[in-house]
This record gives sequence, structure tokens and C-alpha cells, in this order.
Amino acid sequence: MRIWPGQFNLYFAPALALALLCGCQTDKNKSAVAALRVHIEVTVPTATSQTVSILRSTPMLATILTEAILTEADIAGARIINAPGGFALQIQFNENAAWILEQYSAANPGKHFAIFGQWGEKLKDGRWLSAPLITRRIADGVLTFTPDASRDEMDNLVLGLNNVAQKIRKGQLKTFR
Repeated sequence: MRIWPGQFNLYFAPALALALLCGCQTDKNKSAVAALRVHIEVTVPTATSQTVSILRSTPMLATILTEAILTEADIAGARIINAPGGFALQIQFNENAAWILEQYSAANPGKHFAIFGQWGEKLKDGRWLSAPLITRRIADGVLTFTPDASRDEMDNLVLGLNNVAQKIRKGQLKTFR
């Protein structure tokens, strides 16, 4: 039996190139990032507030504190849940943020949270997602709302938020809170 090195290399070279091209792709899911800011509505405009238009189909003007009360650095996890008529976003905050959420929701019934999200490559996609009405004290640290966005956009947001939360838990990202 004779082995022809030249013929073997003709088959081996394309197979090796194909394996390298397919096997060396970076996992885009692990590098996805997202940002989420939760602001609180105020009744009297001040120097530390701004008026924003929330929602696209039926815009709502809200005067909010410029500084967010909660950010992606406070998130323990995010997921999409089924809701009547579509889906909703469920954000679980860490222990400190849960206390903040409880305090603001208890002190501001009848006002709105204004929620801004950014996702996509280099956080280029972003907009005001929702303005849920505060109807009760939120003591469990879970904020659930229906976003003004597509399911694909929210899949990207949730993936990015969970990646950021995981990196913060591992100490790979620094937070300023």
C-alpha cells in the first residue's frame, strides 16, 4: 500500500481550513452587553429633572429625575416572560437595589418609572422602553413591565443585561455604586 503525501495534503488542507474557519469564531453571545436605566417621575420640574417622550405608538411626556435610581449594575438577572397579549420583561435586582426599588415605589404611588434601555453592538440601539405606573410597594426586588420593543430587541437586551450581571458578579466589571 502506497501513501501519496501530495494527494493526502490536497484533502487535508481544505478540511483544516474549514475547521479553522468554523471553529475559531468568537461567541457573540458572551460579548453582548446592554444598559438599563430606571428613572423616577417627578411632579415639579427642577434643575435636576428633564422631560422625555416615552413610547412610540402613543407617546407620553414625563418629567423625570435626570439621574437614574437603578442601572444595569444593580441587576441580578433579566428574563422575558409571557404576558397577556405578548411578552413582558422581568428584571430581578440585587439586594441593595431591591431596597432602593422598595423605597421609591412605596414613596411614589401614582407616579411612573421611566425605563431606558440600550442594546446591540457598542450600545448603538436604545430608547425609552416603558413607563409603568407605580401602584404598590415593590418589596421583592422584581420589576416587571411591557416594553415598547420587538421580541428580538428584547432578546438582545436580556442577553446583554445577563452578561453584564455575570461579569459584575465575577468582578470583571467595576461599578460605581
